[in-house]
Amino acid sequence: MTLRVLVAKVGLDGHDRGVKVVARVLRDAGMEVIYAGLRQTPVALAATAVQEDIDVIGLSMHNAAHRTLAPKVVDAVRRTGADIPVIVGGIVPDVDVPALVEAGVFAVLGPGASADEVVNSVLEAAASREDVAL
Repeated sequence: MTLRVLVAKVGLDGHDRGVKVVARVLRDAGMEVIYAGLRQTPVALAATAVQEDIDVIGLSMHNAAHRTLAPKVVDAVRRTGADIPVIVGGIVPDVDVPALVEAGVFAVLGPGASADEVVNSVLEAAASREDVAL
């Protein structure tokens, strides 16, 4: 089975170089990646994830809105009834990581995360789902 990963930028963050690199890393690892683009809303992103039968969502955050927007994405996904883990990557201070995990974010990857760390985090997130067989 090929994992389906949705990557996106939520809110007004317009820095998309990192998320495009992550998309390429995941594709090179054999995953199917859908890049939802810039300025997504949590509700629209959750709807896309359900419609596209996504296994893992990756959010790229660089505008300091991670503590507000990432939990909103997790909540929006839960409201659909789907079990889709959310991973956050980007500029996230270490002090904010526990709050994101408590809000339901599966993992947080900071600047300098290696390609292997990115791929392994997605694989671990997918494996955490009861309905995904790797």
